[in-house]
Amino acid sequence: MPIPEEVTGDEIDKDVRQELQSLPKTLAEDVARNLVMVARLLDEDPEAAYGYSRVALRLASRVAAVREAAGFAAYANQKYSEALAEFRAARRMTGSVELWPVMADCERGLGRPEKALDMAGAPEVHKLDKASQVEMRLVAAGARRDMGQLDAAIVTLQSPELASNSVQPWTARLRYAYADALLAAGREQEAREWFAKAVESDRDGSTDASDRLAELDGVEFVDALDEHEHEHEEDGGSASPTAEAGHEDETQDGNED
Repeated sequence: MPIPEEVTGDEIDKDVRQELQSLPKTLAEDVARNLVMVARLLDEDPEAAYGYSRVALRLASRVAAVREAAGFAAYANQKYSEALAEFRAARRMTGSVELWPVMADCERGLGRPEKALDMAGAPEVHKLDKASQVEMRLVAAGARRDMGQLDAAIVTLQSPELASNSVQPWTARLRYAYADALLAAGREQEAREWFAKAVESDRDGSTDASDRLAELDGVEFVDALDEHEHEHEEDGGSASPTAEAGHEDETQDGNED
């Protein structure tokens, strides 16, 4: 797959670069450049990121960082079985537990929420850092919801991290998940309060908490074009048959895309 000339491979994390030192220099550079592309495209074009991850995997399958990148690329494309296999391989190579939450979420993706809950109660969780423990809590709550256990999901999310007034990287997502669970349980007023708290802590727009809050407050977003056409009709004007036909064609084309 083509890689822009400006991508040198030096952009990767120093720990990953150190892992790649076990490879011949030219091969290490090729792998590094593919890993850079995976990282760049994972959010905006996960399918392309997956393609680059497969190239890196073909070149250096015995490097843990490559297996991990391949796992995240597969995960982003909802290839949960493949992602889980790659994460397990990376864990065997490193002995690290940091991938435990995302491995549990793969179990959810595979329709095995009970397995995800088993992992949430495993000793490995106590070895996780605070951010990963919060992530594990989110996965466990999601598993409870998968099983129709809404009240248990709400209780799972109740934690010192949720109650804390300090804003951490995980705060917005934790508050959002709690608000969403409350809303699903019919506790609308409490949900509104927590969506508002999620908005306050969502500094990088990682959630759509503001939209959810607006919906609960009854705010409707009106399309400016529709509003203009409505005003035009009230003034006695009407779109020409040709214009209307053209609009229908555009709509049909958009649906086909």
